[in-house]
Amino acid sequence: QVQLVESGGGLVQAGGSLRLACAASGSIGSMYVMGWYRQAPGKQRELVAVITRFGNTNYADSVKGRFTISRDNAKNTVYLQMNTLKPEDTAVYYCAAGPNYNMAIGGSWGQGTQVTVSL
Repeated sequence: QVQLVESGGGLVQAGGSLRLACAASGSIGSMYVMGWYRQAPGKQRELVAVITRFGNTNYADSVKGRFTISRDNAKNTVYLQMNTLKPEDTAVYYCAAGPNYNMAIGGSWGQGTQVTVSL
């Protein structure tokens, strides 16, 4: 079992920046993939960005060039630097970790952190 705790959410104006962090503990050996997902009101949860233990990344098209995911394996922490934020980025952001890209199989989830981008 992996425990994930997110931090860094908040309210920011459009064009601003936020940095999310997710600290992991527990059975961290299974965390080959760590990432961020988000869910806006009335919408399904969607992938934002993921990173493997070896640094391979994948981003949603909507955030490419604006968001950067990084990972500190020594600290068991994954970060999401969000720049040039837009109102449509408003959502609850969830950290996830698992043995593969499909978090539905063996994945663990954090409790979520709210990101609100105002005009």
